[in-house]
Amino acid sequence: MRTTPSRPLVRQNRIVWLLDRLEREPRADAVIEALRKGIRRLPLGDRRDLLHGRWLGHPVHPLMVQVPVGSWLSAAVLDLYPGRSRGAGVLVGVGLASAAPAALTGWVDWADLHREQQRVGLVHALANSAAVGLYAASLTCRVRGRRAAGRAYGFLGLTAVAAGGLLGGHLAYRQASGANHAEEVPHVVTEGWHRVGPMADFPVGEPVRRSVNDLPVLIVRESGGAVHALAERCSHLAGPLAEGTVSDGCVRCPWHGSVFRLSDGWNVRGPATAPQPAFDTRVTDDGQVEIRLRRPHSNGQASHGRHARPAARSGHGRP
Repeated sequence: MRTTPSRPLVRQNRIVWLLDRLEREPRADAVIEALRKGIRRLPLGDRRDLLHGRWLGHPVHPLMVQVPVGSWLSAAVLDLYPGRSRGAGVLVGVGLASAAPAALTGWVDWADLHREQQRVGLVHALANSAAVGLYAASLTCRVRGRRAAGRAYGFLGLTAVAAGGLLGGHLAYRQASGANHAEEVPHVVTEGWHRVGPMADFPVGEPVRRSVNDLPVLIVRESGGAVHALAERCSHLAGPLAEGTVSDGCVRCPWHGSVFRLSDGWNVRGPATAPQPAFDTRVTDDGQVEIRLRRPHSNGQASHGRHARPAARSGHGRP
């Protein structure tokens, strides 16, 4: 009688299982929606893009959190050495003072995420809020001379910070929150010109989706005859730009409102912090629109397809 050899069971990582379950947990969705609407209604104006980090090219929140986390971690190290409690107290205070602006950048980003990301982000914020409360208690105890209690609250606060950091890492690396969702484009699109269809297939002012190397591409024909092409998936969270609105030479993402300039993909308005990859365009003698990914030349200047005339001036033939 032949027996089947037993195989060791592969146990699922408990932390990953809990985080995946948190993504699917809908019970806090009403609270999330109320918070999201409240944050979106804040009269921030152009400061909203400043908080998103559009000026930096990526979210500013990870940069901001280095100050409170670094201060509190340094305070914990000093608390391990007798006679260093005064310095530790100063660091706790620095961390508390820098926590509010770091939290503000995080909340502004959070309001423009997918619901699964917002569920994890809410618990991330709660963990960090608990850390702020514990460090506030720690500083109060230190000021009153209760150094042992101050150290104890500090170590509890650091534990809460670690839990918040774990959730933040899940948001950034597992759920791709804040990542550039158009980064793959230069690595996927092959060199040279790609035919995307006849000119008649592109109504003036209407966004049209086409595909190049299995990559979605947005094509927009202007009233003057010029044709623009951008990577179609929004760099913010891969929203479908072909379902967005075209106005004033720009396209607006239908998911979170990021605005990109059609001529070069520049992100005019956030929450997107990275521009859209752009394509050169031309029209052949037989009326076919062709596009080519705009890549940097060896001299550092980008090609804007001037030699491959836009539709209004119909470049003829292949180079």
